[in-house]
Amino acid sequence: MKVRDIMADNVICISHKATLKDAHELMQTRGVRHLPVISENDGTLIGVLTHKKMISAVMTMINKYGTDALARKERGQLIEDLMATDFQKLTEDEPLNIVVEYFIDNKLGCLPVIDGENKVIGIVTSSDFVKLCAHLLNK
Repeated sequence: MKVRDIMADNVICISHKATLKDAHELMQTRGVRHLPVISENDGTLIGVLTHKKMISAVMTMINKYGTDALARKERGQLIEDLMATDFQKLTEDEPLNIVVEYFIDNKLGCLPVIDGENKVIGIVTSSDFVKLCAHLLNK
């Protein structure tokens, strides 16, 4: 099996110029925990924002400024200052037995899938592997 067999291809991405407020609302309304971050200039993948990182930033703001100031502070925080820029990427042709090692060795929650032009075409999450495992166990 290959990455293309389990990846989600309806990926929700966010611009690096978006705010933490935008990411917070997007994660809440769309029910996602990982957002590939793309360049506004050319649409290429430049980072990843995780739910864990977003929650950490929100909690820091609440502790420092209080809940009343949260929305204002979130609007002032750019994604490009929070996103992870050192992350693993996949192509859709990578074998799953290699990919699962990335998840195990690095305790990753997601791996973006890119094409030859560094554009996001999918995402693989640890949940995708759990679903695959459930499918194989039910065979």
